[in-house]
Amino acid sequence: MRMEEPSRPKPKEEHHAHRKVMIPVMALDGNPSEHKISAPEWFTWIRYRPDLIRRAVVAIQANRRQRYGVDPEAGMKHAVEWSGKGRGVSRTPRLKNSMTGAQAPNTVGGRRAHPPKAEHNFELKINEKEMKLARLSALRAAADPTKVKARGHRFSEHTFIPVVVEDKIEKIKKVKDLIPVLKSLGIYADILRAERGRHIRAGKGKTRGRRYRTPVSILFVVKHPGGLEGARNLPGASVKPVSHVNVEDLAPGGEPGRLVVFSKSAFEEVKRWGE
Repeated sequence: MRMEEPSRPKPKEEHHAHRKVMIPVMALDGNPSEHKISAPEWFTWIRYRPDLIRRAVVAIQANRRQRYGVDPEAGMKHAVEWSGKGRGVSRTPRLKNSMTGAQAPNTVGGRRAHPPKAEHNFELKINEKEMKLARLSALRAAADPTKVKARGHRFSEHTFIPVVVEDKIEKIKKVKDLIPVLKSLGIYADILRAERGRHIRAGKGKTRGRRYRTPVSILFVVKHPGGLEGARNLPGASVKPVSHVNVEDLAPGGEPGRLVVFSKSAFEEVKRWGE
């Protein structure tokens, strides 16, 4: 007798997989313009991977480090000799015709015990597909108001995240012209947060040209290099052309959820990242 195979449940159709999310394009006065832009299709299926984002940021920071080291001959340019055992003194190398110790790490002017070496390699490898996935995941986190607010950024309750503004914003060159736009968009409070959070750095770095630390604020992503020059003078803000945006820009310090402002043309380029 032939047994019938149990009927398998049919897979549910994922209607949300191809659902289009429309993002309003804001005008400079803070009101939605007539145009809307569709979110990338990968917005609906990309996974949030904070572990991958952090690993990608650490790799970027490590690959940016510059090798350094001491002179291999430092502390070794002395004419020294060892008088041998049985003299009642330590076996430290000493200058010829003298009892002054030299060359050893425990002597004045001697070499260092374990100095940094220039041949040390700080680079970290990460797969190309993992780096790409990390950037997509970091961008998806930047489009989530909950994660942006959890990171500490401040914006109005009526602000639509991600913030996409018409291309006219790239022509602004002065801060005094940009501040009214940020106020109308409801994100100027984050600039004030960064300005009030500026403080003197703890540690020796304050004597090495890094006296102050400023919290990270808004990231402006533009289409053309050199656009929106005035935003560079805002506390904690940074401006990047869309072709130069990496994981560290979207998740400084490996913490995803940065407040990002896109120009319309720049966001059109971002939609191609998932290809």
